[in-house]
Amino acid sequence: MWEFLIPLFAATVQSGTPIIYATLGEMMTEKGGVLNLGVEGILSVAALAAFWTSMMTGSPWLGFLAGGIAGMGMGLIHAFVCITCLGNQVVSGLALTILGLGLTNFLGVPFVGLPAPGFSPFDFPLLSQIPGIGDIFFKHDMLVYVSFIVPIIFWFFFKHTSLGMHVTATGEMPAAASAAGLKPIALRYFAVVCGGFLIGLGGAYLSLAYTHLWTNGLAGGRGWIAVALVIFAFWRPGRAVVGAYLFGGVMAFQLRLQAMGTNLPSSLLLMLPYVLTILVLILSAARGRRIDAPAALGTNIEPEG
Repeated sequence: MWEFLIPLFAATVQSGTPIIYATLGEMMTEKGGVLNLGVEGILSVAALAAFWTSMMTGSPWLGFLAGGIAGMGMGLIHAFVCITCLGNQVVSGLALTILGLGLTNFLGVPFVGLPAPGFSPFDFPLLSQIPGIGDIFFKHDMLVYVSFIVPIIFWFFFKHTSLGMHVTATGEMPAAASAAGLKPIALRYFAVVCGGFLIGLGGAYLSLAYTHLWTNGLAGGRGWIAVALVIFAFWRPGRAVVGAYLFGGVMAFQLRLQAMGTNLPSSLLLMLPYVLTILVLILSAARGRRIDAPAALGTNIEPEG
């Protein structure tokens, strides 16, 4: 039994890692009052940017950084359309997804199946020796270990820093934030661009640690899962981590069922994460917890001055 469960839980951590990055990135964007449905496109563009940079330079860390910067660039496009041009946030996000997927499917064709330097698993000193826990959490690559720290930094930023509180105020009541002397436009730009950076790190993980090679469609719907998880987590980073591992576990489980030669159709197994996504949204709506969303989420604000 443990011979099956421990590798499954370890694969759950690995599968949930890019979702953690993407979910926290979308959560940061939404805390500033901007809805971004372009997470899938950002993940794809960042994954290709990270792969190409790592392949050209031989440095996976530069690739990881390039993925984050690519995510920032995509976030900047969304911010310009929604904040400066007062465009519809839903339409802009969907356009960003279509743009990102189309761009990577076109530019990524020459690289399909090619490897690139990436991050390999290693035993974390001392902690990897803990029975059970060590095998599940501390025998991964460096980007998994970074993902353990990022939610803590995220929580501290919004709870204990003035900048984080200012971003939250902008997402809740931008008019009041402006009256208090804050700059809601600048704060929204900050939230969207930094959120794009975090999403980009999730995309970089997919090509540099999860696969170590390029293939079109690498995001695999994880962007949409991240959008749903923000609601599931009620905009709280701790719950986002739990939700990411829950979805990662479903993904890992269906892959293992296929490997075991189960008689269930593979297309049915591939549906499992998205069926869970729908159930999460239904349960969240049934609990009536929409009040936890930033009050100004999805609404545009007039330029200052």
